[in-house]
Amino acid sequence: MKKRLHLFSNGELARESNTLVVIKKDGTKRYIPVADISSIYVFGEISLNKRLLEFLTEYNIPSHFFNYNGYYVGSYLPRRQYNAGIITLRQAEHYLDMNKRLVIAKSIVKGSIRNMLVVLYYYNNRNIDMSREIEYINDILDGVMDCKSIEELMGNEGNVREIYYQAFNKILNNEDFRYNGRVKRPPTTRINTLLSFGNSILYVTILNEIVKTHLDARIGYLHSTNSRRFSLNLDISEIFKPLLVDRCLFTLINKSMLNRSDFMKELNGLYLSDEGKKKFLHAFEERLSTSITHKRLKRKITYQGIIRMELYKLEKHLLGDEEYKPFVMQW
Repeated sequence: MKKRLHLFSNGELARESNTLVVIKKDGTKRYIPVADISSIYVFGEISLNKRLLEFLTEYNIPSHFFNYNGYYVGSYLPRRQYNAGIITLRQAEHYLDMNKRLVIAKSIVKGSIRNMLVVLYYYNNRNIDMSREIEYINDILDGVMDCKSIEELMGNEGNVREIYYQAFNKILNNEDFRYNGRVKRPPTTRINTLLSFGNSILYVTILNEIVKTHLDARIGYLHSTNSRRFSLNLDISEIFKPLLVDRCLFTLINKSMLNRSDFMKELNGLYLSDEGKKKFLHAFEERLSTSITHKRLKRKITYQGIIRMELYKLEKHLLGDEEYKPFVMQW
């Protein structure tokens, strides 16, 4: 199975014959067979040239760039090989028609909320009382279908997510990782730092899958299509955050795999060190490659495969073949 290549060292990424090579500042080289790589995540100060980009395009390998603090900067996406005019037209049509847009956006929010509830029920069944949070969230979920606008829908989702995040304090029971409200850009607490970094990695992971379909990542439904680079990956991420990012976060903290030394203060923010990023990425990769039994398919499939299926389901909805129903985890 192809893997994502994470680069933290400073140096150069180049092509030698038909192989990728990472050349560190001291001149040492690390050779990586290009056929083994699905995408590249660059965290270090890496230089590259046009010859390398042509090589990555030939093998359809996207590259994603993050700054020193782990924030997503941008991507190099090889030319699209799966263009389909009919899908692009249908995507635009379902965005411009507010009724059609709301149908998809409501499904995404329902999937997101139900997966948050799945996480809460999981811990509630393990003697952590989540009854109050579950009741509040179910009340909000009941009203989602009555929302008349995207703004109202996102407001409901935001209210649910705040209740859900407050429940982290019960799940983690760790004063070093206490949640006291969502703070971004820059995050000022360890839990917010992890959420921001994890969500950023999920956005890019889903972007990787979108470029392998006929869908256009620039046209989303819950998140408006405007000056931002991509929005569809943000939409689909809402469904998978509880299952991928949050569960990784719980594992790393509850098993004491992350500690204070994995964070660093800079200016007014708190960020993961390179070692902390590596720990999270390792847990995330393990989670992404975990196989679960899919109830409808009646066979095992990885979370990465489920993300790709989610995109195909959306394609079918756009074509009028099958109503889009988001993936909801069942334990």
